[in-house]
Amino acid sequence: MIVIAHLSDLHLDGGARAADRARRVAGFLDALPYDFDAVLVTGDIADHGRAAEYEEARELLALRHPTLVCPGNHDDRAEFRRVLLGEPAAEGPINQVRRTARAVYALCDSTIPGEDGGRLDEQTLDWLAGVLAETPGDVPVFVAFHHQPVVLHHPALDPIGMDAPDRLAALLARHPNVAAVLCGHCHGAVAATLGGRPLRAAPGVVNALRLPWEAAPGPMDHDVPPSLAVHILDDDGQFLTYYRTVP
Repeated sequence: MIVIAHLSDLHLDGGARAADRARRVAGFLDALPYDFDAVLVTGDIADHGRAAEYEEARELLALRHPTLVCPGNHDDRAEFRRVLLGEPAAEGPINQVRRTARAVYALCDSTIPGEDGGRLDEQTLDWLAGVLAETPGDVPVFVAFHHQPVVLHHPALDPIGMDAPDRLAALLARHPNVAAVLCGHCHGAVAATLGGRPLRAAPGVVNALRLPWEAAPGPMDHDVPPSLAVHILDDDGQFLTYYRTVP
């Protein structure tokens, strides 16, 4: 059985509120009497893409579990690389693969610098196709990125989702060992499918998306507790998700 904790949208901004919410989630995970296979953080780690925000994130995300991060539309590629990944600053897509004895994690960069919406460009799609081609068919692969690649029927999010996800869906459909597709950006617990594979969005750590039918000022609820997802791939190949709020 593979168990993954999934966080997204910390939006660390140097302020006490965002840091406190991220710290509560990190403390919850580290206090659990279980060793996760991975903790995935699917973007918008910083709110303004500043070096100081990533330094704060590096401290808060120093978990006892293996932790993998990918960028979101609020992140800055150069500072993300330099501070979080310890790599030279550069502007190209931040695509990463982590291979373990039990699974493969392909973290794709869905960001378009300077824009809120996203896309997997040709370079990233070709990279992902190579990762999948090199992975034996009996090894599960988890594909992660920031932007949701499906229509949510939500007026605040649909205009800034992933553009043109059809090639991604076709690629996933050709690889049945893709266990799940994991994203953020929604600030809400969303379950769907893409290319015949389970798609799960993590709730936001910093705040929560209101449903489009709620009569409330603004799309985000800032008062609910921070939340996370826990995904399980069991030994029979069943994929399921728990969603948990953190007091």
